[in-house]
Amino acid sequence: MKKIILLFLFITFQTLLKAQQLPQYTQYMLNEMAINPAVAGKDEFADVRSNNRYQWTGITDAPRTYMLTLHGPIKDKNMGLGMNLYTDIVGPTRRTGISASYAYHLKLKKDMFLSMGLSAGVMQWGIDGHKLKLHDSGDENLLVSYQTTYVPDFGTGLYFHKKDVFYFGFSVPQIYQAPIGLYPNSSSTSKLVNHFMLNGAYKFELSDDFKIEPSFLVKYASPAPPKIDVGARVIYQEQIWLGGAYRHNDAFTALIGYFYKNYLMIGYSYDFTTTNIKKYTTGTHEIMLGIRFSRKQASTWKQANTK
Repeated sequence: MKKIILLFLFITFQTLLKAQQLPQYTQYMLNEMAINPAVAGKDEFADVRSNNRYQWTGITDAPRTYMLTLHGPIKDKNMGLGMNLYTDIVGPTRRTGISASYAYHLKLKKDMFLSMGLSAGVMQWGIDGHKLKLHDSGDENLLVSYQTTYVPDFGTGLYFHKKDVFYFGFSVPQIYQAPIGLYPNSSSTSKLVNHFMLNGAYKFELSDDFKIEPSFLVKYASPAPPKIDVGARVIYQEQIWLGGAYRHNDAFTALIGYFYKNYLMIGYSYDFTTTNIKKYTTGTHEIMLGIRFSRKQASTWKQANTK
């Protein structure tokens, strides 16, 4: 069984070189900065969020992803700056990336904006040869201790939104198809692949206390088929939410979260895998943590400390 899993993970690595290469998140609607640089500085506060994903629990060396994003506005400039840092581990492979983002927010009318963003950074690809088991001889150069390479990474995005009502985003990560030369004489097809992402959400008021927010995310990277996520959250007093989603040909998901005093956020999701790999895993866990920093919030803390 272990050899089957290692072979599967190695095949996954080869697929990553040619198809979908970016980390996957269930709680994408709670951290849009992770997928679109145009989100940077869209609000009046600075925002820090962390997604930690443990995929296919129970399988040795299954994918694990750790993401940290932060962004905030440039006061009175209709601009924003941000940063993404992530590590994505799949079997013997590890991808670590860091990028900086810039966004300009064009005001169309009250509380409605069209944002344009750019990102630039660097990505480190690595593979641990000790974790590989070769199916055929002749590839012994793969079995070195650890191989790494660095590649530049650029992206762009658009983001149309009305505060606390709706948003629609389109982004193109890895817009530059940089070659990934992990080994001498690497195949010319080993390179970063253009990704195209389309996402959106709309909040409907059900009552004074309850809202429902349907959301979607479409991801495409040739030659892999598009991946489609659709779901919804029911939100109580902008503090507590429950939800569910479906990822086409992959999983059903359940969401729960809590927003404390409009500055501290925690979210949890669980994926019920629908593919054949469900025979070997108990599911996928993802934890999201967030915190907001604003003058309004800082004044609240100051008042509390003086009491």
